[in-house]
Amino acid sequence: MDVFEAVRTALAVREYQDAPIPPDVVRRIVEAGRLTGSSMNRQPWHFLVVENRDTLRQLGALARTGPYLAHAPLAVVVLIEPGRFGVSDGSRAIQSMMLTAWGEGVASSWVGFMGLEAVKPLLGIPDDLDVLAIVPFGYPARDIGEGKKKRKPLAAVASCERYGQAFE
Repeated sequence: MDVFEAVRTALAVREYQDAPIPPDVVRRIVEAGRLTGSSMNRQPWHFLVVENRDTLRQLGALARTGPYLAHAPLAVVVLIEPGRFGVSDGSRAIQSMMLTAWGEGVASSWVGFMGLEAVKPLLGIPDDLDVLAIVPFGYPARDIGEGKKKRKPLAAVASCERYGQAFE
């Protein structure tokens, strides 16, 4: 899938088929995160891949904003080093993983934003890392169409040369 097409059509999906994601696709998703650019090339992240059904159920119970992740066949817990660029670099990596997955026909959604300390003991995460988010992945449970989105028109969110000057 063309990159722009992935951006244009990607949707947040919260219902997944009970079907495993092939190992080569899982590897590409995680590789996309690893290959993402980062500030000063520090790569302040660690990607914890979870496929165990029981662990996924426990994560779903702990993640207040994403109990649906309990039903995903895969989740990537994105850990970051505390500091000035961890959140932005980790977020960039998440977007790369989500778009790569979408290009493979695998849907996802973003769960949480920091404040996920409760998952640390479950997964053996050291104290010197923060849990930025959990990203469940899976094949959509139902037909989701062509990715139609409700977005403001381009002229409402982009200017040319000076703020308020029409971007055409």
